[in-house]
Amino acid sequence: MGEFIQFLTNNLADFWTYTGFANATTGHLIMILVGLFFIYLAVAKEFEPMLLIPIGFGILIGNIPFNTEAGLQVGIYEEGSVLNILYQGVTSGWYPPLIFLGIGAMTDFSALISNPKLLLIGAAAQFGIFGAYMIALELGFTPSQAGAIGIIGGADGPTAIFLSSKLAPNLMGAIAVSAYSYMALVPVIQPPIMRLLTTKKERLMRMPAPRKVSHTEKVIFPIVGLLLTCFLVPSGLPLLGMLFFGNLLKESGVTRRLAETARGPLIDTITILLGVTVGASTQASEFLTVDSILIFGLGALSFVIATASGVLFVKLFNLILPKHKRINPLIGNAGVSAVPDSARISQTVGLEYDPTNYLLMHAMGPNVAGVIGSAVAAGILLGFLM
Repeated sequence: MGEFIQFLTNNLADFWTYTGFANATTGHLIMILVGLFFIYLAVAKEFEPMLLIPIGFGILIGNIPFNTEAGLQVGIYEEGSVLNILYQGVTSGWYPPLIFLGIGAMTDFSALISNPKLLLIGAAAQFGIFGAYMIALELGFTPSQAGAIGIIGGADGPTAIFLSSKLAPNLMGAIAVSAYSYMALVPVIQPPIMRLLTTKKERLMRMPAPRKVSHTEKVIFPIVGLLLTCFLVPSGLPLLGMLFFGNLLKESGVTRRLAETARGPLIDTITILLGVTVGASTQASEFLTVDSILIFGLGALSFVIATASGVLFVKLFNLILPKHKRINPLIGNAGVSAVPDSARISQTVGLEYDPTNYLLMHAMGPNVAGVIGSAVAAGILLGFLM
């Protein structure tokens, strides 16, 4: 009987060493709380639930402690594990182009086509990327790391993942979570900046209704857009090529099934895989570092710079525009790539001051320009820093 009890005790002791309770650290508990907070924001506040729920739950998955010395192949960094195989879509950079395919298939570029000068607002907002890049260099990051960090200012999660997978794989978890966090916090971050940088008279400014865009123009746009942007920045081809291809599927009118697949089941599937694996990559041992804290700070700064740059550019641009063609500066915030949330913020803030002044369609112009602009900026950084 005594031997049996001893045998049972030894086996229970061995079993205990395999449990998460025995292997948990303070870092694991901190990251689990972060994951729960993301899920709370998604469910209770409805901040980007399609992104934050997969990422939040992925953080929980990635921070279940286990005994690495026991040979368990279950974590995202254990080569050959299921999570590791799924994560290869992130590290190899093929999830983001598929996301861009879906974005292209659901994006209407009519507002930009009808008023091409709005493209300049999307370009101006990318200053946040290069501003954060220079600051990151000053803080001691390498040029490649600084480039990957700076792209957070574009408020484009797939682009941030694509670029960081090429330039700074070791920082990808922090960069991706930071980018998606600030995308979700667009309704919190942008309005105060917009109010601070505009006057009441500017907020009440009305813009002429956008002209109707023909079907021919919509079909030609993705073809011309691809040729112009990719001849200029060939390194942006994976993202820009899939973005414009998805848009052509939508606008051609003859590939409806393909367009619906791209903007529906395909993008939903990839979003799930991308969110969960990015979240799972934030294991405490890899994620809780000084660099991660700096990245979150630089990400916030780059997002603020991008928003402010868009608004201030419109104010300066209005100085040379005829009075009847001037742009409401409130749509300057939409130059970042958070589609369509930043355009909705333009609308929301505008309606606070004039309930009859609808800015959404105007704001969609710089918003979709921001998608193109962030991909072009990523291509520029990739071309110079690889």
